[in-house]
Amino acid sequence: MSERLFHISEEPGIKVFEPKPSPSHFDKITGDVVFAISEKLLHNYLLPRDCPRVTYYASPQTTKADLDTFFKHSTADYVVVIESAWFKKIVNATLYCYEFPPDTFTILDECAGYFISYKAIEPIGVTVIFDLFGELLKRNIELRFTPNLHKLADDVKQSSLNFSLIRMRNAGKQPN
Repeated sequence: MSERLFHISEEPGIKVFEPKPSPSHFDKITGDVVFAISEKLLHNYLLPRDCPRVTYYASPQTTKADLDTFFKHSTADYVVVIESAWFKKIVNATLYCYEFPPDTFTILDECAGYFISYKAIEPIGVTVIFDLFGELLKRNIELRFTPNLHKLADDVKQSSLNFSLIRMRNAGKQPN
């Protein structure tokens, strides 16, 4: 596999990533794993771990109506939406972007860019990211803020877009 794979962490100096139980259920996972993210969707994880976010992008199956609704005034290929309350936490965060050798990884979820390995992984490199907004904005994304993610998350779930709803359990209260 020639895909570049990464793992984002708030923890510096990790020498070996040991397989762990998956935090979410996937039918394809049959044991403890190390997760990695594709370079294509790395932007979804360039935020503090617990930060709730709605991320989406168009696929060949995305309808014109959904493109008009979700990308009408955007030229970006990807959208990342964050709750406004997380702004200062993002400004003050430091992340560590570990690069993994791809040879023991298999694709778990192409839409989300998830890869897994059942073996312990030694990173082949690490980049420290002090300016998360600067790093995000280097990529072909539109970064948006909103007071609350719930309505958008519901709308995106009902759309024909490819999407990830990440750490939504940490989102603000659902409005009435």
